Amino acid sequence: MPSGACCSVRLLADTHTLLWWLMADSALSAAAQAALCDPANEIYISAAVAWEIATKSRQGKLHIEPEEAGRLAQTIAAEGFRPLTLTVDHALRAGSYRQAHGDPFDRMLAAQCELEDLTLVTRDPAFRNFPCRTLW
Repeated sequence: MPSGACCSVRLLADTHTLLWWLMADSALSAAAQAALCDPANEIYISAAVAWEIATKSRQGKLHIEPEEAGRLAQTIAAEGFRPLTLTVDHALRAGSYRQAHGDPFDRMLAAQCELEDLTLVTRDPAFRNFPCRTLW
């Protein structure tokens, strides 16, 4: 077993986490920054994050140039992050949560964390109501 493998963590970055990471924004917590910087950790970016970025950009709620949003897959790869696709199982789990929380992006991230045994890097307190671990 490679050294350090016992201490690695599998993380899923929430949308704001990814954006703040890419912009080197000081809003990113020290714990989140350290976890994302740790080469022993596996960092995943959900297709739901790309979906949310594209949707909010189109709606004018997120100021990202269309060309920049279109390069998101390349940006994720350049950062050494791993893409996480959406599956039918993820969708079924996200849709089955009984919480009143209506944000489909949050519901999908919670489901992916639960089913894939990932820790969600987020400052959003809404995730406390879902069966997933968070780090901030």
